[in-house]
Order: sequence, then C-alpha cells, then structure tokens
Amino acid sequence: MNKSQLIEALSQETGLSRANAEFIVNEVFQAMTEALAQGEGVEIRGFGSFSIREYEAYEGRNPKTGEKIKVPPKKLPFFKVGKDLRERVKNKVQMKD
Repeated sequence: MNKSQLIEALSQETGLSRANAEFIVNEVFQAMTEALAQGEGVEIRGFGSFSIREYEAYEGRNPKTGEKIKVPPKKLPFFKVGKDLRERVKNKVQMKD
C-alpha cells in the first residue's frame, strides 16, 4: 500500500472526501516527521514505534573501486514492530502455507 492507496482507503472507510482524507494523512505524516526530526519517538500502540538511532563513524569500502572511505556518524529513523502487528502478520503468513 502506498500513500495514495492509504488516502483512498481512508476516504472510502470514513466517507470523507478524498481532499479531506489526503489532508488528514499528510498531517499525520507531518506530525510524525517533525517529532522524529526533533529527536522524539513516535509510538502507535498495536502497530509499532519509530525512533532515531545513532550510528558511529566507520571505515567502509567503495564497492566499485575497493577504495577505503570514511563513513561519518549518522542518525537514522528506526521502526520497531509492535506485538499485535507482528502476531497478525505471522498468523496471516502461516495461514497461506
């Protein structure tokens, strides 16, 4: 499911206009993005949590040339799946087997 499909599903489920559904989805993503940019976590019960992980600098290699390069430290978003979602996905996959 991509963003457009999410907007469409919200519109159909709630009876909202597509414009209103798009506004809501954009606002939710914007609030989550701002929280993460400020170093805060975002937790959605039953779904999962987003946080920022800090990674140390390290020495890597350019895959084309093999040349050593220094990779600077960085902060990246990290998603940890919630127990309810993990179980639903796990059970759904087992049912298909």
